[in-house]
Amino acid sequence: MNDRSHLLTEQRLAESMRLDAMSVAEAVDVMNQQDLRAVQAVGLIRAEVTRATEIVVEALRRGGRLIYYGAGTSGRLGVLDASECPPTFRVDATMVQGVIAGGPDAMFRAKEGAEDSPEGGAQAVDEKQVGATDVVMGIAAGGTTPFVHGALRRASELGAKTIFLTCVQAVPGEPAVDVVLRPLVGPEVLTGSTRLKAGTATKLVLNTITTIAMVQLGKVYENLMVDLRASNVKLWDRGARIVATLTGLDREHAMELLRAAEGHVKLAVVMHKRHVSAGEAKLMLDKAGGKLREAVHER
Repeated sequence: MNDRSHLLTEQRLAESMRLDAMSVAEAVDVMNQQDLRAVQAVGLIRAEVTRATEIVVEALRRGGRLIYYGAGTSGRLGVLDASECPPTFRVDATMVQGVIAGGPDAMFRAKEGAEDSPEGGAQAVDEKQVGATDVVMGIAAGGTTPFVHGALRRASELGAKTIFLTCVQAVPGEPAVDVVLRPLVGPEVLTGSTRLKAGTATKLVLNTITTIAMVQLGKVYENLMVDLRASNVKLWDRGARIVATLTGLDREHAMELLRAAEGHVKLAVVMHKRHVSAGEAKLMLDKAGGKLREAVHER
């Protein structure tokens, strides 16, 4: 069994040594101050995050996929980010996927032993039929997760682009990848609990990569999610407000237009601005590569 005590996420934080003796207010202050370090740590790896995002954009444009592999909190954050992409950006659920060691049940009940198998990670890659057009991101806050290492090595063998996201310094045996994302958040308030700062930094990185990738794919206009799928009451309301904002229509007429576009915000805006039917608007969007700004001839 390897000694992991040297890893940043396993060390003790001086500021929280008396955590059990603090008042609630004092403990909240410590947590808040440490959370700021997660944001700062991500800021220090902007260049690497930029490169990773560029790799993802290139792959998605070619019809490839972004697939996260992780265990525990890291795996759950990958699944969470992936699951938000279809309703937010109107993409197929296969475009961004999350795989957690132990399978779907591990989302709700810890299966910590599942992370100890590199063969399990490799098998999970094979099950997704990963290929050269895909990007595989392994997420391991503590850096050493065998399941994640196995997944990354197998993905590289299959010709996929690979990204490793971890919150510790380089460790022996790390898999060779195209980009390493290493936000060094330091020791946790609760020693070893990487659902804290490391989890926060992980979520920040995943949010950045998928959001900016979707912007580059034409899923956003200005700062509005014009490609959202209106699939519930909240999203129909948001969609109608976006249509109203971009067309100048009142809410009632914006909702009528959105219904005519079958809940597709981008389609509704093109229909109004170009004075065309839904079918014609779709052709215009397709010709513009899905980019609303180009479809309505704006710069």
